[in-house]
Amino acid sequence: MSESSQTDTTATQPASPSPDAAAPNVAANPPSPDAEALLAAAKKEAAANYDRYARAMADLENFRKRTVREKDELRQFAAAGLMEDVIPVLDNLALGLAAARQQTDVKSIVDGVGLVLEQLKSTLARHGLKEINPVGEAFDPNLHDCISHQPSAEIAEEKVSQVVRLGYTLNGRLLRPASVVVSSGPAKKTEAQG
Repeated sequence: MSESSQTDTTATQPASPSPDAAAPNVAANPPSPDAEALLAAAKKEAAANYDRYARAMADLENFRKRTVREKDELRQFAAAGLMEDVIPVLDNLALGLAAARQQTDVKSIVDGVGLVLEQLKSTLARHGLKEINPVGEAFDPNLHDCISHQPSAEIAEEKVSQVVRLGYTLNGRLLRPASVVVSSGPAKKTEAQG
């Protein structure tokens, strides 16, 4: 192929439009008023959705902060009701101690301390504390801690014969098991004795 034929082919091909030439076509076909209205409505809806999102996030953050603050207050003041009920017991204990320092009669001191102890027990019971005192009951490993076995002619085997330390539950939940001695039944005679 010669140079002249190459030049002829390029001359017959249509020239690509220049960028300046395309601009008048766009201006000649502006977007329809419906499309502009739809675009404006979509932008307005997007702005409203973003505003609702930002408000919801702020509300969520405020809720989190308020929840943390309320939990801290609950933790700090949860025992306030109990403490209010225990204060009179402390007052009576202080009065009993002052009276014991002046008294020489041991029986009246013992009676006074016994009354204060009963007052404390009833106060704690009102708040859900229950004493576990299983003397004579069947041994329950869920509530009792067996520290030893001891033979007993009066108490049946596997029954609690003695409570060494009382146990406690709080609203049905075990706080401390009762430490108990469990009966192993009547003493068995050994061959040496027979």
